[in-house]
Amino acid sequence: MSKEKTYVDDVDRSLYDFRNEDKDAYKLQKGLTPEIVEQISKEKNDPQWMQLFRLQSLQIFNQMEMPDWGPSIEGLDMDNIVTYVRPKDNHMSATWEEVPEEIKDTFERLGIPQAERESLAGVGAQYDSELVYHNVRKEVADMGVVYTDLESALHGEHADMIRKHFMKLITPRDHKFAALHGAVWSGGSFVYVPPGVSVEIPLQSYFRLNAPGAGQFEHTLIIVDEGADLHFIEGCSAPKYNIANLHAGAVELFVGKNAKLRYSTIENWSKNMYNLNTKRALVSEGGKIEWISGSFGSHVSYLYPESRLAGADAVSEFTGVTFAGKGQNLDTGCKAFLAAPRTSAFINTRSISKDGGISTFRSSVVATKDAKESKAAASCESLMIDDISQSDTIPAMDIRTADIDVGHEAKIGRISDDAVFYLMSRGLSEEDAKALIVSGFADNVSKELPLEYAVEMNNLIRLEMKGSIG
Repeated sequence: MSKEKTYVDDVDRSLYDFRNEDKDAYKLQKGLTPEIVEQISKEKNDPQWMQLFRLQSLQIFNQMEMPDWGPSIEGLDMDNIVTYVRPKDNHMSATWEEVPEEIKDTFERLGIPQAERESLAGVGAQYDSELVYHNVRKEVADMGVVYTDLESALHGEHADMIRKHFMKLITPRDHKFAALHGAVWSGGSFVYVPPGVSVEIPLQSYFRLNAPGAGQFEHTLIIVDEGADLHFIEGCSAPKYNIANLHAGAVELFVGKNAKLRYSTIENWSKNMYNLNTKRALVSEGGKIEWISGSFGSHVSYLYPESRLAGADAVSEFTGVTFAGKGQNLDTGCKAFLAAPRTSAFINTRSISKDGGISTFRSSVVATKDAKESKAAASCESLMIDDISQSDTIPAMDIRTADIDVGHEAKIGRISDDAVFYLMSRGLSEEDAKALIVSGFADNVSKELPLEYAVEMNNLIRLEMKGSIG
């Protein structure tokens, strides 16, 4: 009988840490220069306005300082990051059989085709810098729903819609890595749901970064028109390498009048990844955005989805869980900007840290003088598995009207020895008892996910908990 593995690094990412040889990949050289950006633009056959936008973004990137207020990103050297990687002879496929065998095997092992068959209205799969597969069910397409890769949309009948919305919510001047994204973005999805259309089953995009020392910069643009309804799921993973990888994607969500969008993410990047992602939603009158967020991977994360409530009676709900293990410093949170009457923002998060991991939650609630009769509430709970981990909650509120109901509460604690003892008395091992308690602590997120994603999240928690005893 083989010796049971006891170290987190041995078992932590068994499902995700396989990798494919990238000897057949086409790569641009490392670094970031105007010539590299122009080459990316050429690879993408960009319209002229996009090429100029990329070069202007690069100029802004070079002018801006690195962020210095959160976790250190000194280990990230842009001179050693490859900004564009694609499989040779790559073309996007609409049928699974046409996807190259090695890439198909990767997504099969991650369960993507199975998920598509069982519970999804459409799937997009990105491998390194390119979408390799995109498909949407005929009955969904027949309702007028557009779900395609962003680059195809940029050249097709939706080109004007893309130009009107692309990087208007997230601009290159927002921060240094938004500027980087504007310069080297590649891949991503475009979704448009027409007025009054309700998509009953979710759409999903899955992003896989395989190449070592590479960056992934996908751009997701979703427009849910008046009275429409959509659930969109995003999944991400990468194998572990001993050199830094970078993820600096962007997500722009436009929620129309009386429309509803649920945006669910399970991020399980490898622990050599710098995850510097930006997500933002603009919500019109009577609209609703729901963020469901699970952050498990990466070495360092800066991730703060933002809701801009621009119309009366607009609503934002954020439900999130962050799990920081050994060697991880995850700085996560969310922002809500209330700029109209009777708007509501609700934040409910769970942070878990173990083996010296650092979890920091930041919330920012801003209410303008126009946000009369509005409500905002933040509830942040942190659980530390041991006495060498760290968890912090940093709330910020900027309230410019007296006619508003605002509240914040935070709790930080350790796993109860009494609860562990009780579960062990009922036959569970100490490891399983602690894993069960952590799963229950994160239940507010998992119960909001479709069944198979809730199972995945609970499996991730169980993997993270292995070897954490003693």
